[in-house]
Amino acid sequence: MLSTSRPRLRVLSAVGLAGVLATTGAVTHQTAAAAATPTATVAAAPLIAPAIRPPAGSRLVGAYVVTEGTQTYTCAGGVFTGASVPEARLLGTGGRVHHFRGPSWQSERDGSLITAKKTAESPRAGTIPELLLTVDSHSGAGVLDGVAYINRLLTSGGVAPAGSCVDGTTAAVPYGAVYVFWAAKP
Repeated sequence: MLSTSRPRLRVLSAVGLAGVLATTGAVTHQTAAAAATPTATVAAAPLIAPAIRPPAGSRLVGAYVVTEGTQTYTCAGGVFTGASVPEARLLGTGGRVHHFRGPSWQSERDGSLITAKKTAESPRAGTIPELLLTVDSHSGAGVLDGVAYINRLLTSGGVAPAGSCVDGTTAAVPYGAVYVFWAAKP
């Protein structure tokens, strides 16, 4: 996992979040302008590929950096393929969030919980793809109760191991990402 001091991790998280918030803020502002002016178009946001942008009018809820995380693959037919199972700790604007099987996200601050399904993906060479997920269930009130969409951005690592394996064995592969949570247009 990460081998860095806690203060350094906080600085790196803050810098990463600032970049994401600056970009997503531009998306929110430009989307609002597009809604007010029917002929306006949403300008390209450099960190969010067009294929995985949330719907126009979506409002930013928060952004979170993976502080430690793995994607776990199970060997079937002699290879590690198929869907992976995430296990990650996120730190961001709403405190700490646990990301796990489902896929699910749970606030460690207030217990609010969401599950989501993949809506679209954008491939990245040498790493797991960036995603747009649509929330399909909510539980509890708090930081995550208004979230309708999730982006997984700036991914690194997490790719299934290559080569042969013994059926039933698992491999946990470290990964990094930034998760951005969005509320639906009011």
